[in-house]
Amino acid sequence: MRQKAIKLYVDGAGLRRTGRQLGIHHQTVANWAKEEAEQLPQMPMPAKVKVAEFDEIFTYIGDKKTESILLHL
Repeated sequence: MRQKAIKLYVDGAGLRRTGRQLGIHHQTVANWAKEEAEQLPQMPMPAKVKVAEFDEIFTYIGDKKTESILLHL
């Protein structure tokens, strides 16, 4: 059941939905997912960063917030 819970969660089902589907508490799913994540190998990090990229979503969210503020004025 543990592996099925982790698979559902990783596939995007969410903690509460996974818990409901399997009949277990959502915190149990969270604990299992956290334990599984801690066993994954660390990602290699370069000693020196040459290029850093920003995700476009930051700009999109910033624009969306600005528009919503203007609409409320």
